[in-house]
Amino acid sequence: MSIENLLKTNVNEHTERKNGLTYLSWAWAWAEALKADPTATFKVETFKRDQYTEEPFMTLPGGTAIVWVTVTIFGKAMTCQLPVMDHRNKAIPNPDAFQVNTAIMRCMTKALSLHGLGLYIYAGEDLPEGAPSPTDEEDEAFEDQHLHSLRDAALNGINALQEAFKAIPSSAAKSRFWAKHQANLKAAASGVKND
Repeated sequence: MSIENLLKTNVNEHTERKNGLTYLSWAWAWAEALKADPTATFKVETFKRDQYTEEPFMTLPGGTAIVWVTVTIFGKAMTCQLPVMDHRNKAIPNPDAFQVNTAIMRCMTKALSLHGLGLYIYAGEDLPEGAPSPTDEEDEAFEDQHLHSLRDAALNGINALQEAFKAIPSSAAKSRFWAKHQANLKAAASGVKND
């Protein structure tokens, strides 16, 4: 696999939308990086707090923090930074370990995008460049064929929903369907209504 292949990889089935933003699963993204280059590495940059202690974040004025992660794929290192943020994407003063860890994994995924994987998401695109766009008719046909069975599967829980969705062959229409319906299907799987 190459950077060109990573740029063309459709990651939509492995994303989640929160507060109007799209997040790519860090675990899936890292697995794809290792498939592309088994020697891939990531490193959390550390910063000296005092002469004895290093921390995995840089403290900024006001007590907020920023993490830095370097991902190396195909022998090329790319470094990204990301503030430690809350669920509204606002910098958190005096973040705890969980918040720092979450920022590190998001930052690692962001650094992977610099190598091409999911970069189109940061560009605000629905599909990677060169991916075929489904027509409205294809989208409607896919929805007619699969929405009812996926809703039924969701009523049996998230694992049943995931298995039913995995059984459907990959396509651009499938990716677009997931982007449109994932919140409601996941809500049905957890027993929560999402209007």
